[in-house]
Amino acid sequence: MSIERRDESDHNQSPSLLSLRGFEISGERPSRRDLLKLATIGGVVFASGLAGAAQRTKKSTPSGGDFFFLQLSDTHWGYSGAANPEADVTLKKAVATINATGAEPDFVVFTGDLTHSTDDTYVRRERMRQFRDIASTIKVKDQHLLPGEHDAAKDKGAMYREVFGQAHYSFDHKGVHFVALDNVSDPEGAVGAEQIDWLSADLKAQKRDARIVVLTHRPLFDLLPQWEWSTKDGAKVIDLLLPYRNVTVFYGHIHQEHHHQTEHIAHHAARSLIFPLTAPGAAAQGTKKAPLPWDPAAPGKGLGYRQIDVMSPASKPLALAELAVSAAPKVSERPAATPTAPPTGGW
Repeated sequence: MSIERRDESDHNQSPSLLSLRGFEISGERPSRRDLLKLATIGGVVFASGLAGAAQRTKKSTPSGGDFFFLQLSDTHWGYSGAANPEADVTLKKAVATINATGAEPDFVVFTGDLTHSTDDTYVRRERMRQFRDIASTIKVKDQHLLPGEHDAAKDKGAMYREVFGQAHYSFDHKGVHFVALDNVSDPEGAVGAEQIDWLSADLKAQKRDARIVVLTHRPLFDLLPQWEWSTKDGAKVIDLLLPYRNVTVFYGHIHQEHHHQTEHIAHHAARSLIFPLTAPGAAAQGTKKAPLPWDPAAPGKGLGYRQIDVMSPASKPLALAELAVSAAPKVSERPAATPTAPPTGGW
């Protein structure tokens, strides 16, 4: 494992997040020992609050226990261009990284833009099938997908649903309620009244202290509406979530790590697996949204995926680790991002 300091100017860090930042993990997936070391020097490991976790047991059960999952986003399978001359292998490298470890995540989530858009319907369908075939080689029991606008906006999600199934749904895993929302099939970037009604009914079955994870493609808050980095009716979704004390949102779309807080709700954007985009702070200087130039001296710079550890007991926070796209040797124990102290805010 190697550790490199990197610029943090593109991060919006919430005061309710414990942040051990300033370094990037590259090379193999870090072990628990590696991450403990990072915690002492300011590594790229941080925590979002966790409450209501099940008590630790020697063996995980369906109702609770430690587990981790991975978030991959914005793979844009089918892209070809100067922003990533290795576009045809980047996703495969990420799959190899995951498969090369000795620790199997409970599941993997892909938060949209699985494929790169095209007007050719035959090519669109082939790209979706090719993505499905590549993703199916990940050594994991379950995968949970949701669309991005590149997958769904042209036909309101019809082809996506044909190939992958439902674009919004919920599921429960070891005491955590997961909700996947579709805010891209509407070409205006909205969730829509019908889905909001569905969400309201879904949440009514949850206790106010339930642990809830929301998965979306676009941010639910207004990060930069002029760059289409928002959801038209995202405020309505947030209003439904605010009564619940332990909510975390994971999203993609902006092709970079970013963190935001809406009261007690934490929002975490993931890096892309195709190319990074202009940092949101640059908009104030009139900079346009665009892919960052490819650096041949550092292939894959700015790309990566995320590991999320859910730990018990209730005093343990949800822990996030940002991982580079790189081949990895096996490790003998399940990796975990281990913070040094609990955060001050919600989950």
